[in-house]
Order: sequence, then C-alpha cells, then structure tokens
Amino acid sequence: MFKPKHYSLESWTPSWFPWKEVSVLPVQKHALAYGLFASSIAPFGGFFASGFKRAFKIKDFGDSIPGHGGITDRMDCQMVMAVFSYIYYQSFILSQSNSVESFLDQIVRNLSFEEQLSLYKQLGEVLYSRGRDQLS
Repeated sequence: MFKPKHYSLESWTPSWFPWKEVSVLPVQKHALAYGLFASSIAPFGGFFASGFKRAFKIKDFGDSIPGHGGITDRMDCQMVMAVFSYIYYQSFILSQSNSVESFLDQIVRNLSFEEQLSLYKQLGEVLYSRGRDQLS
C-alpha cells in the first residue's frame, strides 16, 4: 500500500517535458479515486434525499437543527459515500485470500448430501480422464 510504483511518462508527454517517470503510492491512487467520486457523485445524495422527501411530501427529516432540517438532511452525501466506501474497499483494497480449501469448503457447505455425492463423482471422472490422458 505504501511502496511506490514507477510509471513511465515518455509515451504520454512531449519530448521537451522534463519528467520522464512518476512514482505513485497505491494509497495515492485510492485517494484520487475516492476524491473524484466524492467531488463528482456524492453531492447527488442531496438530490436523491430531496426527491425522496418530495415523494413523501415532507419538508425535512427532523428538526434537531432549526431551519436546517434533521441530522439526516446534513448527512445526504455521507450516505452515498458510505455505500461507495464499502464497495470500493471490498473490491479494490481488501486482499482476497481465496485458497482451494476455502473455495471447496464454501461450496460443500451449501450443497445437500446428494449434490456433494454428485460433485465427488464428477470430480473423480475428470481426474480419472486427465490421468488417462497423461499416461498415453
């Protein structure tokens, strides 16, 4: 996350440009993606909340701050950012540790006994045919 990666700029920049490469930390790339989303898409959370309020014919979500609506009215963008943050973290930052054991365990836990038996037989047939192919 904090080890810089070097990127060549020669194909992107004119020959007179002084920098030929740039080093970027992965955390900086994530911050850039997060910042771009926050500045371009998150403000639409306010529009979404406003449309939601209009659909139910209410002025605001509460009266905790007089003249400003409720706490939810102050948090429109944060709701959109929370969803984005969770999905972004799960998709791009969290290291996925998929081992064969965890993969098979997940499959077998959700199968009935008959389905497990069928899977076992099919895997046996595949392994047997591969072994036969390698011997010939």
